[in-house]
Order: sequence, then structure tokens, then C-alpha cells
Amino acid sequence: MKLSEYANYDALGLAELVRNKDVSPIELAECALDAISVVNPTINAVVGKVPDWPKAWERNPKDGPFYGVPFLVKDIGLQVEGLPCEMGSRLLEGAPPAPQDSHLMTRFRAAGLNTLGRTNIPEMAFNVTTEPVMYGPTRNPWNLDLSAGGSSGGAGAAVSAGIVPMAHATDGGGSIRIPAAHCGLVGLKPTRGRTPVGPELAAPLHGLGVQFALTRSVRDTAALLDAVQGAGSGDPFAIAPPSAPYRTALGRPPRRLRIAFSSYGGRHARVDAECSEAVQSTARLCESLGHVVEEARPEYDEATFHASNKILWNSSLASGCLALAALLGREPSPANLETCIWKCFQEGTGYTALDLERALFLMNSVCRQVAPFFTRYDLLLTPVMAAPPQLLGTLNSDDAKLDADAFYHSIFSHAPFTALYNMTGQPAISLPLATTASGLPLGMQFVASMGDEATLLQLAAQLEAAVPWAKNRPSFHVSTMAA
Repeated sequence: MKLSEYANYDALGLAELVRNKDVSPIELAECALDAISVVNPTINAVVGKVPDWPKAWERNPKDGPFYGVPFLVKDIGLQVEGLPCEMGSRLLEGAPPAPQDSHLMTRFRAAGLNTLGRTNIPEMAFNVTTEPVMYGPTRNPWNLDLSAGGSSGGAGAAVSAGIVPMAHATDGGGSIRIPAAHCGLVGLKPTRGRTPVGPELAAPLHGLGVQFALTRSVRDTAALLDAVQGAGSGDPFAIAPPSAPYRTALGRPPRRLRIAFSSYGGRHARVDAECSEAVQSTARLCESLGHVVEEARPEYDEATFHASNKILWNSSLASGCLALAALLGREPSPANLETCIWKCFQEGTGYTALDLERALFLMNSVCRQVAPFFTRYDLLLTPVMAAPPQLLGTLNSDDAKLDADAFYHSIFSHAPFTALYNMTGQPAISLPLATTASGLPLGMQFVASMGDEATLLQLAAQLEAAVPWAKNRPSFHVSTMAA
């Protein structure tokens, strides 16, 4: 199979070729590894490969919906037996391979995915761009001078450039949706608890963090969610399963939805005109499809949100760095942490138990303020980002001029639309429905009520049919770099 042919298929398309014996899993893996060789020296999306992947591949069941499909995992959050996890940080450089799979990785294997490597992230996943000191910046395949987003930027660039059709990603403040928006992909952040995070973790980022994937098609997103959804053994709680498989739900159009839209990014965000205009045009598209659309947004106390969110992020960072460093016999320091990460780590170590209790209390307050809005509306439409993809270097986590507070606000003013729904736990999706005048992708975010991924995916499929994006490819892509 030629790389130009390989890159034409989404994950389910490749799996169908395998089932029909038109191509073998080994051939697909060789295509993905060739693709890494061709494009990765330029975009820097993949930072490590699975050693002796054929041996690991032998464990995969042959009846999974994605049997034989090449896959990459993000360098944080997921344990893959035999693969190290360095979290983009010199603090964890040379970490030993994981002794076992985490629960979600077990389900990825059961789905038939063939994991071949790990993708680049900002240090400790604490940025909305992927430019770690340890591995260097990941470049956006649509414009190599621009950010691919973060923190799942390596995953986003790899899928966008055609290395793999889908890749593992995590989202604690927008880290699935932001790379999807920057790279022209589908990025679903599931409901809190929809996908398992055990056994080592119970509630990453105090419940803000979830794990799933970046894809090119809505059907891949739905089928993968079917394959991995549900609580794992020992998880602290379980949410209600879907009433029908998500893939089945795509076979029927959504009911007539009541959709609110807003481009308000908060008091500290300056929203680019192209992002606001894209929301308006997407709202008109939804209306043309028969939905009721009006301008509205949830009302909540922004100061309360940020007071809670900053403590939850910094305390998680501090506790995680201390625990992981201790396992390696190391000490966090300015020599092994980027300047802003070090400052946030220091602030996090200074919090008291009462500070964390207060942050959790405020988190509950924000959730209670936002929830009634979604009894009046089925969905909320917003931009994903305040601006189109930015030049590399715009958000520098090694900037000595920034203190912990300034660094925090620089991140969340660039990405003012996503993190609220990590706090509330609601599902949200980024769809590649718009472009800038210069041809860059602009992701549009839709948010649903707790547990209602089905409605998000039904609308997403309807929009994908109305505005097909599969034909849209970045200028730097496997299909144009190799025969």
C-alpha cells in the first residue's frame, strides 16, 4: 500500500481493508512507520516508538472494530506496558518502561489498535501549545511556523499530517479540543467518568482531566467511544451508559435541537473577529438544518472559576511532580523544570489542605451556576480558541518574565472557552467547520449536558454531511511528501 493511499482512509476504513484481506496489519504498521520517517523530522509530533511492536501486537484480539489500525499514545496519562512516559519533562527523562497497561490502554488493545509510539506534549501537559524544552516544538502541518495546539499537540499534528488516522489524547482544560481546532480534526472531550483512568489514577486534575482521542471523522469518534466507554474496575463512580451504541445513533438525524451560541470569552480574553464570525456562520448553518438557534450563554462567576481552576491545576502539578520524582530518586528543580512550570510547582507546594477544600467548594459553586443553562438549551456553540493558531513561541512556558499567575492567565486567556466544561464535567466537541481567510482551520465547540455525548455526535454527523471536511488537508501531509 502506498502512503498516498494509506492516508486516504479513516480508522474504520483501514479496519475494513484488513477484514477484507485487502491489506494486512503488518502492512498498515509499515505505512505508519514510513509516514513517521517522512514527516516527523519536520513536524516533531512523535517522540518515541514502541520497541519490538510486533511482539506487543500479538496480544491484540482479532475481533476489535479497529483491528490492525495504527495508533499513537500521548506521553502522559496512559500507561502502556513496556513504554516509558516522560511527560515532556527533563524531570522524568529516562523514566523506566511501564510495568503494565492502564485500563484505557487495555481497551485500546481490545479494540484492535496497534500502538506504535508516543506523541509530544508541553511539559506536564500544562500549556495550550506543544513546545517543551525537552523535545522541542511540534509544528502545525497547516503552517509549519504555527502551533499545533496543546497539550495533545503531538497527537493533533500526527493525525492531521496523515501518520495515523486517530491518536490518544487527554483533556484537562481543552487539550483534546484545542489541537483539534488548530489541526482541522474531530476532538471529543467525553463526560467526566465516561472513559476509565485507573488503576493508578482516580480523578486526574481533581476531576478536570479525561482521556480519549483525536480523529478525522465523526464515525471513528463514535465507534471508538463505543469500544472504550464505561467505568473501570475500582473507579470511584460510574455514569449511566448510553441507551444505544454511539455508532448506531449516527444512523438517525438529531431531533430539532435548541442551540445557544456565544463568542463571549470572558473578561480577560480578546476574541479574534474571524473566530466570532465563524460562530455566527455555524449558527446559521445549524438553523438551516432545522434547529432553533439563539444567542445566549451560561452565567457564572468568572473570578470564582479562576480561583478554583488555578489551585486545582497548580496543586495537581506539584503533587504529581513530587510523587513521580520520588519514584526516580530525583528532586524537582529549575534545572529539570521549565521556568513557568517551576513557578507553578512552587506555588502549588505552598497551598494548604484548606486551600484545596476551598477550591473544590468553588468548583461545586461554578457547576451549580452553569447547570441550569443546559436545562433550557440542548447545546451551546462557541469558538474553541480566542484566535487562530498562533506563531510558535507566543506562549513560552520557559519565559523568565512570567510569574505563576501571569503564566496561568496567559494560557486561559488564549483558550477561554474550553476549561469551564472540564470543571463542570460536561461533554464537548471541536469540529473543523470553519477556516480563516488564509486557509487555517478554526474549530467550533459544541457543549452538551452531562452524559449526552449521543446528541453531540448526532449533530456532528449532520454537520459533517453538510460541510464535508475529509477532503481538507494541510499543506504538509504524508500524501504530498511520498508516493
